[in-house]
Order: sequence, then C-alpha cells, then structure tokens
Amino acid sequence: MSKTRVAGFSLSLEGFGAGPNQSLENPIGEGGMALHAWAFPTRTFQAMHGEGGGVTGVDDDFAAASFAGVGAWILGRNMFGPVRGDWGDESWKGWWGESPPYHVPVFVLTHHARAPLEMKGGTTFHFVTGGIHAALDRARAAAAGKDVRIGGGVSTIRQYLLADLVDEMHLALTTVLLGRGESLLQGIDLRALGFDTARRVPTEHATHVVLTKGAR
Repeated sequence: MSKTRVAGFSLSLEGFGAGPNQSLENPIGEGGMALHAWAFPTRTFQAMHGEGGGVTGVDDDFAAASFAGVGAWILGRNMFGPVRGDWGDESWKGWWGESPPYHVPVFVLTHHARAPLEMKGGTTFHFVTGGIHAALDRARAAAAGKDVRIGGGVSTIRQYLLADLVDEMHLALTTVLLGRGESLLQGIDLRALGFDTARRVPTEHATHVVLTKGAR
C-alpha cells in the first residue's frame, strides 16, 4: 500500500529543521547546511550531482531508501526557490538547476499560479494553489500506487502532520546546534497522531529514527 511519508529530513539537536534567515546564499538558513553532513558524503548524494564514488554504509542506506518507491513529491515554495510573491518573469527554475534529483512529478505549494515546468531527467514541477489536500490528491494520482514524499520545508511538513496526513517519517537527528531556526515538532503531539518509533539506528553523523503509525 502506498504511503505519504517524510524521509531523510535532518534536525538539529534542538529540533530545528532549518536555520534562521533563509536566503539565496543560505537556502536552509544560517548554519542549516550542517544538518545534512550525514548525507553529503554518501554514494546516493554524490550520484544526485552526477558524480561517482561516495561512501556506503548505514547513512547511505537511509539516503537511498528515502528515494526508493517514491512516485511523486510535495514541496513548499521555499523548497523550490527564494522568489516571493508573484513569479514575475518565471526565470527561476529551482535550486537544483536544469536536472533536479526528483525524476518524478513534484507538486509545489504556492499562492501564485504558474504553468507546469518540465525539467531534464523526468522531473516536472506543478504549482498548486489549492492547498495541501489538493496537492496530495494530485500527487497520489501521479504516483500511481507508489509513495508520496513530503520533502519540506518545515512549514509544509508541519501542515501535513497537523492534518494527520503523514503515514511515516524518517528523521536524521544530528548533534548540530543552530540556536535559532524553524522547529519541526513544537506543539505537535506525535503520540496522539498514532506514531510509534519503529527503528533507531545511530551512526557517526546522525541518529536515524523511523516513526510509523501504530494502533491508536
């Protein structure tokens, strides 16, 4: 059965999924790149950039699993780019350049309509103005029985959690201290939503925690 899931999402020791002051120079906020130090050296991440090599092992296993079986993604607008308000000349085509790493349909939450954007490698960005439920309906249809991955950012994941629409989460808990930022779970009762810890695997760079829906 297909799932709606969060995967490979990194958190600081304080529970922040992004640092403060996001910008073109700091897309994950100040200090935010350090959250993903566990992923950068992996074979999976290196392959996303068209490079060979990279390390294998537990971190790479989790990185690879985060892409496996995914038929569509949902992203908040910040995850697509730093542009605010109306799209203007629509020259911005995403953080990843001409060949994004998704390779499936991606549904971007926005208040401003934009025509679909077809990229190299099988990624097409669809811009959804109807809210989180409309995006999920479209993503499920596009996924054709595969999983839908809620890629972030923090605000988007929180919206789906609060609406009780997430079936599974893989969080990579790091020892990074950001001091300030965007809290993923503040005020959210995961037990009340039915989540239990299914796996906990520590590595040198992160502790990987998989949360799944259990019996309520």
